[in-house]
Amino acid sequence: MAHIVVIVHRHDRLRRFNLRAFGFRGQYLLHDILEVLRQRGHTITIQHGPTDRPPPGDLAILHVDATVVPPEYVELAARYPDCVNIAATDISKRRISGAMLHPGDTWDGRVIVKSNANFGGKAEARLNRIARRRSEPEPFPDVRVVGEYRIFERLADVPAEAFDDPALIVERFIPETDPGGYALRFWVFCGNQERCNRFVSTHPLVKSSSVTGWTPAEVPEALRRKREELGFDYGKFDFVLHDGEPVLLDANKTLGRPRHAGASYAEEISRFASGIEQRLSHPATR
Repeated sequence: MAHIVVIVHRHDRLRRFNLRAFGFRGQYLLHDILEVLRQRGHTITIQHGPTDRPPPGDLAILHVDATVVPPEYVELAARYPDCVNIAATDISKRRISGAMLHPGDTWDGRVIVKSNANFGGKAEARLNRIARRRSEPEPFPDVRVVGEYRIFERLADVPAEAFDDPALIVERFIPETDPGGYALRFWVFCGNQERCNRFVSTHPLVKSSSVTGWTPAEVPEALRRKREELGFDYGKFDFVLHDGEPVLLDANKTLGRPRHAGASYAEEISRFASGIEQRLSHPATR
């Protein structure tokens, strides 16, 4: 049996995991994966922030809910024999997007302006609020929360400042069309375990409230290579097929727990826990 250390931001809600009995249904998918690992006999320690005396462990999981992981957390993660997601420290859309446009590019279709930060910067803003309540400095003082995405009919309509604003990214708007509306694909993976589904929605941005159905989908080999390039061991990729090619639109490394888990959820969590155990057997492999 192994000792697994989960490194979280010092203000993150995952700290509550240690304050209640294991099995607490928290906001992150990782809560449930850790509970299965605990039931299998592994020891779990939640490390809240950097420390000069890190707890011993056979494997670390870097689970800092921020677009860019601060370097002191990466340095802590590097002190362990192996660490899940130690290379996935920057999930800004300017780094991961396969649809980004630059000044001077030519594009005849519609354009979308998004937040460069994951989840519109809301995760960083939440950590800032917690820090202020504790009378501590904000860990992400430069973050700006970006609300609704804006869609433009043509590139010339996009305000010039959108390209210069570090909080924003300009992308080709290339929704995957479907007879039922629009489609978006979600690939969730943990080590060598995965699932990939194609969701159909009546809304071009494929919002959960407008999803009308889903089907299993294959993972393109090009996307697997992208996962390797970006250093993801555990996470979720949102992508579409455009002209037959996969285009990565978003990536997440601190997945939220679904509000309404289906009948297969327990089996899936068990498989993802096995993905962590496979990492214990084969360090630094995916």
